[in-house]
Amino acid sequence: SDFGGTARRPVGPAGHAPSQRAGAMAGKRAYAGSGPRIGEKGKFEGEFKIQKKAPYIDHRLKVWERLFTNHQERLAKEAKKPIKIELPDGAVKDGKAFETTPYEIAKGISSGLADSVVVAKVIYNEPVASLKQCVAADGEDSDDEPQDQTSVLWDLTRPLEGSCRLELLKFDAPQGQDVFWHSSAHILGQAMEREYGCHLTIGPALDNGFYYDGFFGDRKLKEDDFAVVEKHAADICKENQPFERCVLTKDEALELFSENPFKVQLITNKVPDGAMTSCYRCGPLIDLCRGPHLPTTGRAKAFAITKNSAAYWLGDQNMDSLQRLYGVAFPSDKHMKEWKKFQEEAAKRDHRNVGKQQELYMFHSIFSPGSCFWFPMGTRIYNRLMELIRQEYRLRGFTEVITPNMYNSALFKVSGHYQNYKDDMYSLDIEKQEWMLKPMNCPGHFLMFDARVRSYKELPMRFADFGVLHRNEASGALTGLTRVRRFQQDDAHLFVRPEQIKQEVLAGLDFLNFVYGLFGFDASFALSTRPKKALGTKEIWDNAESQLKAALDESGKEWSLNPGDGAFYGPKIDIRLTDAMKRKHQCGTIQLDFNNPIRFNLQYRKEGADDAGDAEEEKGEFQGAVEKDEKGEVIWREGKVRTGFERPVVIHRAILGSVERFTAILTEHFAGKWPFWLSPRQILLVPVSEKNFTYAKWLERQLIIQGFYAEADVSGNTLNKKVRNGQLAQWNYIGVVGDKEMESFAVNLRVRDAERPIGVFTIQDLVARFTKEGTPCSKSMGEFEPFEGRTPAAMAAPEAPAPAAQAAANGSAKPGGANQGAMKLRKMASNLTVEDDVEAFLENHPYVKGFAPSKADRELFNQLCETNFPETPNLRRWFEHMESFSPLERGDWQ
Repeated sequence: SDFGGTARRPVGPAGHAPSQRAGAMAGKRAYAGSGPRIGEKGKFEGEFKIQKKAPYIDHRLKVWERLFTNHQERLAKEAKKPIKIELPDGAVKDGKAFETTPYEIAKGISSGLADSVVVAKVIYNEPVASLKQCVAADGEDSDDEPQDQTSVLWDLTRPLEGSCRLELLKFDAPQGQDVFWHSSAHILGQAMEREYGCHLTIGPALDNGFYYDGFFGDRKLKEDDFAVVEKHAADICKENQPFERCVLTKDEALELFSENPFKVQLITNKVPDGAMTSCYRCGPLIDLCRGPHLPTTGRAKAFAITKNSAAYWLGDQNMDSLQRLYGVAFPSDKHMKEWKKFQEEAAKRDHRNVGKQQELYMFHSIFSPGSCFWFPMGTRIYNRLMELIRQEYRLRGFTEVITPNMYNSALFKVSGHYQNYKDDMYSLDIEKQEWMLKPMNCPGHFLMFDARVRSYKELPMRFADFGVLHRNEASGALTGLTRVRRFQQDDAHLFVRPEQIKQEVLAGLDFLNFVYGLFGFDASFALSTRPKKALGTKEIWDNAESQLKAALDESGKEWSLNPGDGAFYGPKIDIRLTDAMKRKHQCGTIQLDFNNPIRFNLQYRKEGADDAGDAEEEKGEFQGAVEKDEKGEVIWREGKVRTGFERPVVIHRAILGSVERFTAILTEHFAGKWPFWLSPRQILLVPVSEKNFTYAKWLERQLIIQGFYAEADVSGNTLNKKVRNGQLAQWNYIGVVGDKEMESFAVNLRVRDAERPIGVFTIQDLVARFTKEGTPCSKSMGEFEPFEGRTPAAMAAPEAPAPAAQAAANGSAKPGGANQGAMKLRKMASNLTVEDDVEAFLENHPYVKGFAPSKADRELFNQLCETNFPETPNLRRWFEHMESFSPLERGDWQ
């Protein structure tokens, strides 16, 4: 969706927003003591060499011992008042503030629990000063986001500071996993310092492991270095080093890290004068960190380096080049074995590999990095996904529009995108004016809404757009189809009246659930609220958030709160999908926007307003909000709402999100085995011999005319080779055609992954089968909806038969009577040689001619397939039995 929508903000190679974060951090240079420094050009200045037991380690430890002793003395002076600790099961434990630790509580329950828990989750029942004591200086992406002070993660070995509710988290809890991998990053950092004496920069936990960046001078890390680092990490884990926490002043932190200019820069720029920050130690490693951490390094029983890459300090290519090592760690060898097995399967499913194998798409790293080239087979998938959404648009009241690809930058100043994301947009110089390739569709839709006076009767108005979008992603962040520079998305913007919000959000959730259900995805929902950088007043945001909460509650779906992660113009519902590999993906979003209607002065005439007042210029001054740029020039001025008008609310909505990224997710979800309706390779026709080539090509043409993707293999390969190639290429069906099939206009059909053919199908039966497997739809396209309880089909139906005729049709009339049943009359008309009363005969016989299937069974079955499913019990039983035979088997009956 729009910036701040379906995906996290684009990040540079070092894990930060590429330009703004780097610019802010680079604005202040720092220097502490006589050690190396970051110079005016943002580069490392001073002496550096690769070495074991680097001198700065001893210096840092000496300073730490003094500062940690002081910190412990301060804690010892805190009052040890009695506290109550409530557990999830309702049990209450007694403890003492600044003395009782979560680990002691866990050990009091069982030693096994104490050894398996990773971190504590604490909700304090009273004010605790330390929650607001420290400013994080470890440089991770969420630094600037407000923390939820009602719930906090707490070190197991850190004494509790007040009465609280306590939950003990294990590795399998998402927050427990995050803490485990964050601690493992410190183990990795210590191993890197031990072997190379590098200057560590930033080392966060990731969704699937962790990494640490370090300055190595001119030294480049290679795969050959992995084993050395892993050996150090294994030793660190065996040493069972405790994690120790210390709170420092800014000046103390600068003294502690005076030999590491990167840490000095973080402290200088992120910790205000007079503020405190926190550090952790394990063994000789001391690092800036908010925590919490594992009790000891010994909790990590299995450790592996997974890959390496280059990075830039603060994600800015103008700054120092760093070396990055990625790793993963687990509390047991069993976890590691399961992870490796998962990685093997993930590699097989990797969309980049599948895309190459099936010739779906490609990238060119020189001529257009980050922009996908779609081969014909990939284009079929791409278009079919958009056809699916377009079909639903027609049914759900959306209208598709087309908007320009580039705009004058003034448009994005009005929307606010320019001020927030200018560096992530492509700019052009056109006649000495700044233009930009559009990175989102919404501003264009706002202009279209504002093209004329709108009435309340027109709302909701639902604009949909598949326009091409461009975003200037950092080269280090480009990853196949999941992070690209050129893409399209199923973007829609709904202009609604305030009272229509909940109804439209509920309809949007229904739309999302229908589409995701087609692919077998499980969806989870989260409400993302006001971020730090937000347009509009708190009152507007509170109103918007309450509307989304009401819609989520009424939908019946479980949902969670994601504080501070909304778009800059409004709160949103984020939807995360779980694929076949149990991985989470964020794709769809529903975003509420009260701010852009103000910025674009969007209005509609309210019910009861006088049409004649439209052209009249209203008198009186209006002093609205004004926004100026750095030069003091006005870039936006709030417009006045005219009498009799009010502003619409905009709902930004995406389901697939980026079609490119969704295709990558689907590729890996299905492992390249596409469902028939989405498949670019639906049926491969394989002629038995050269004399069947003409029929195979004719059949290919007929199926293409019917709208299916068919291809005849008329190469010189053997029959078995052709079939095998079709299986490897993941054709949904393989149809073998020989003399017999050519004579009867049929095909011997084999379904993907089946060991044996499923039968011989006439071309009519084949088309019928494929049609049933065509593009799914939320409504039946061949039926009328009822009007006041009536349908055209019901009105055109024949009158009900007389009672005697009805009895005959039901098989209850006596055989030989004047009124024969409808089934018998159809048999007579078809000259079928079966018993007069089939229903009565089948009471004691399995087949219409006795105890063996015959041609008569096949002919009657084919007749019923073209008319109606039988209603009488014996005939119905017989019909279901006939369905169990393949067309090939029924064809052999005499």
